[in-house]
Amino acid sequence: MQSIQAGILEPVPRVARYLFFSSRPGVDPRDTLERLRVAADGSSVVVGLGESLTEQLGAKLAGLRTFPVHTSAGIDIPSTPFALWCWCRGEDKGEVVHQARSLQSTLADAFRIENVIDAFRYGRGLDLTGYEDGTENPEGDRAIDAGVVRAAAAGMNGSSFVAVQQWVHDLTCFQAMPPDERDATIGRRKSDNEELDDAPVSAHVKRTAQESFEPEAFVLRRSMPWADAAREGLVFVAFGKSFDAFEALLKRMIGAEDGVTDALFRFTRPISGSYFWCPPVAGGCLDLTAVGL
Repeated sequence: MQSIQAGILEPVPRVARYLFFSSRPGVDPRDTLERLRVAADGSSVVVGLGESLTEQLGAKLAGLRTFPVHTSAGIDIPSTPFALWCWCRGEDKGEVVHQARSLQSTLADAFRIENVIDAFRYGRGLDLTGYEDGTENPEGDRAIDAGVVRAAAAGMNGSSFVAVQQWVHDLTCFQAMPPDERDATIGRRKSDNEELDDAPVSAHVKRTAQESFEPEAFVLRRSMPWADAAREGLVFVAFGKSFDAFEALLKRMIGAEDGVTDALFRFTRPISGSYFWCPPVAGGCLDLTAVGL
């Protein structure tokens, strides 16, 4: 399929840095975005535009919206919108750091950096709990069907929508659970990653079984663990042809359907939530036709 940002379909890298930007008041971002269009290749750097930025450019993209706030018993799902998101990807942390610094310099005239998260691949693709992340990810053509927009509108074909959340884990709490209880929380055995037939209804695997929704709610997950000096968790990243599947999953997790809360909330909480539109690529550069550039 033509013009996908390659990093969306590639496996998660060894290391990554997520950059979140706001728009500088009173500054026209067009010239800066033209520079970004050439600087970001869609592979070592994946780029997403937030709703506020597309509206600043006078564009109204079908399907792009602001991340919704959700509240459930004892659970708050926050919305933290940003104008621009860059996912710097690589196998060497030094190279990723320099890539991110270069991007910040490129964007400095029109955008202000608001948040930076460093992430990494753990083992074969594990969450910091030690359980495999993204086991049910679609692959091949199914990944494209789930994660990539097919549209006739100019500049939309090959684009994608992405939901990004930073989750903070209480690993002390999780590790204090007996091993069988941890397996029941996730819904899989840690030892062999096999799904538990007798997992409780609150198990994460049961809450988010993508084929159990109507319509099916498949997303393309590219999540990575993160850690700093004080906290650790998961940067949850889900690409989709729309936000509908992600929103269906999240609503079931908080118990909006049946009052059953996902057992993950026993030890982890999101502290951010953002939506972005990831433009396609044409001629090795970002294709910003859909936003008038």
